[in-house]
Amino acid sequence: MSIHLHTLKGCSPAPLANYLKALGILRLVGEQADPDARGWWDGECFCLMSQLSHEELEKFFVENYEPTPIFNPWGGRSGYYPDSSEKTARSALHAIEQSKAERLSSYRNAIALLRTVIDEGGGGKPDKDHEPIMLRRIAGRMRGAGADWLASVVADIGDRFSKPAIFGSGGNEGSGSYTAAFLAAVVECVHNHAWDKAISPTLWSDGADRDSWDGSFRPYPDKGKKKSPKERVGAPFRQFLPGADGPAWSLLLAFEGALVVQSGVSRRSETDPNRFLASPFYFSALGMGSGSSSEMDEFALKNGKKNPGRGEQWFPLWTSPSTIAEIKLLFREGHCTVGRRTAKNPIDAARAICSLGTSRGVDTFLRFGYLQRDNLTTHFAVPLGRVLVPQSLKDNKSGLIDDLADWLDRLHRLARKERPKPPESFVIGYRRLADAVFAALTHHDTPEHWTAWQAIFLAGADIEAIQTTGSGIEAQPIPSLRPEWVSAVDDGSPEVRLALALGSSAAEYKRGRPVDPVRHHWLPLEDGARRFKISDKRLVNDVRVVASGRDAIRDLASVVERRLIEAGTNGERRSRLIAAPGCGARLDDLAAFLAGQLDVEKIAGLARAFMAIRWDRWRSEYLPKQSPQTKHDAQPDEAWLAIRLACLPFALGPGQDIPADERVVRLLNADNASRAIEIARNRIRAVGIRPPFQFGTADAGTARLWAAALAFPIDHRTAMNLVSILDPRFNPITKGMPHV
Repeated sequence: MSIHLHTLKGCSPAPLANYLKALGILRLVGEQADPDARGWWDGECFCLMSQLSHEELEKFFVENYEPTPIFNPWGGRSGYYPDSSEKTARSALHAIEQSKAERLSSYRNAIALLRTVIDEGGGGKPDKDHEPIMLRRIAGRMRGAGADWLASVVADIGDRFSKPAIFGSGGNEGSGSYTAAFLAAVVECVHNHAWDKAISPTLWSDGADRDSWDGSFRPYPDKGKKKSPKERVGAPFRQFLPGADGPAWSLLLAFEGALVVQSGVSRRSETDPNRFLASPFYFSALGMGSGSSSEMDEFALKNGKKNPGRGEQWFPLWTSPSTIAEIKLLFREGHCTVGRRTAKNPIDAARAICSLGTSRGVDTFLRFGYLQRDNLTTHFAVPLGRVLVPQSLKDNKSGLIDDLADWLDRLHRLARKERPKPPESFVIGYRRLADAVFAALTHHDTPEHWTAWQAIFLAGADIEAIQTTGSGIEAQPIPSLRPEWVSAVDDGSPEVRLALALGSSAAEYKRGRPVDPVRHHWLPLEDGARRFKISDKRLVNDVRVVASGRDAIRDLASVVERRLIEAGTNGERRSRLIAAPGCGARLDDLAAFLAGQLDVEKIAGLARAFMAIRWDRWRSEYLPKQSPQTKHDAQPDEAWLAIRLACLPFALGPGQDIPADERVVRLLNADNASRAIEIARNRIRAVGIRPPFQFGTADAGTARLWAAALAFPIDHRTAMNLVSILDPRFNPITKGMPHV
């Protein structure tokens, strides 16, 4: 017995018709010709391994293939009723009924059963109240492949039958009928053998030499030279192939493949009695994650009213040779869960897929949205990109999104709220955040995956900036984040390290817990810095909030000045800015900042997200990977080193406390760097440090950077390094000094 390997170039992952055609070929060959046949995806082609040779495979479809009975007597243009709109489908239905071909016997039996059910219901098309009765009668009697079709097109959810999006509204799409199209294709390909020569390009060609079918067919065979009149089904491929550029065989095989995607019912929890439709890898629409996505992708317009859209469905690309039974099982189990809840949108789905790792050889999912296009009654299966499945759970960071899941849901509800309608800036901000989250979950294998995780932080900071105007405050600020986020966004850059120093800043750390974190200067927050301070449904006007978000340099300087003022009010002469253990700013990073070489807006954005980290859970293993600092690294100007030492939150040693002076920051912002340097020089000389200069100055731009750089806390070791640079002969008294 020989085994043949076929590369089916006529089957590609997109459009959806070509993907479903691959499923159809595997299903029909496996169920009707070769039970051991296996199929898989190799790049952009589908591969089939079977006992059937090239010629035998073509012969099977042309001579032996038995079409699945497809029907929808509950819908329009089904062919079972005398209405004029039923004429085309009725002609195709009669042609099949009159056929003597053995391969159509199961179809004829199904038609006879359906006519009996229709007669039992009074002979007419059922209304909405009687439609469930008809469907339950059909479901109770239909067997074989016809039952597979029924499971693909409707699902009994108790009080009604729900209709999966893959076949439109129960076998119809707008004014067209999938049933009528399939009947016409059966007549042309199986009954009339009009497309026998087209089976070869349907299987093996990538499309260049394939004829396109316009939905026309002859319901009766030719009689001598006189031909029966043609009938025609408009736009036969409907949503599967919007351009309708394919032979009749492509439609048959695509519909046969869609039968693998069978739906069922599910419950949200064991205690919830309500049942809902559960289709394989099907989720509510979310207008994000694709360059062509928009808010309207989430809705279906009807008479100017926004109704819930049809959603989107993901289709797996598996690389392991698999039988049709195995693929059916894959789709049957295709209900993603996140924790204990069912994935309800694409972000949930991406989280679930990432947490599973590779399964059954699936390494990619195709994402299709059932979206309104052209006239508002028609939906098309629009490709929205691909979702990569992690090949290993090692270093998988997708679980971090759990921290944001509820916040994202709240933001989504607010962004889609009709009354009062949110400002456009909030809607755009949410879209940017959702896109960033989806990108981080689906591009984990890219060399610069950390860029996507940083984008989440920056988009989250933008949301908070919008919330300060009063929009979306019900969602609350960025929620508590676990320390592992640091590794996710760490790209080894000075920006990340400086953002970490700023984001972890607090007045002090007691038993590992930050006291009075710096986050209070960006947002009006309750004690604990986790929730907004609200009065009468508005943000409280908090005098501690001094960072406007419009100018990062000015914001950083304002925070330093505010801390010095508050310290003075409490009778202290210190800056009250201390970083979490190990997070103090490095001298070379500060030098790069002061030289204007860094992205200050990025630092500020990342720092705002770092402020949400649970610093009480901070451990040294979460620190960014850092290259060791060397003596050859750049160092800041000596005058700034003196200013930095004059704004410390701790003493250098017993009796070596340098009192801070808020005038320094004011003077720097006022373009009076020489006076600020003079004050700082006098302060450090008072504890015995002799700097190698008598005076100094700086231009206005540099002076502003000098003031802003004071917002990045340094630890005691770095401070002593600064002292040794300014005065190598200085002898510090460190006995009994705590390590900061």
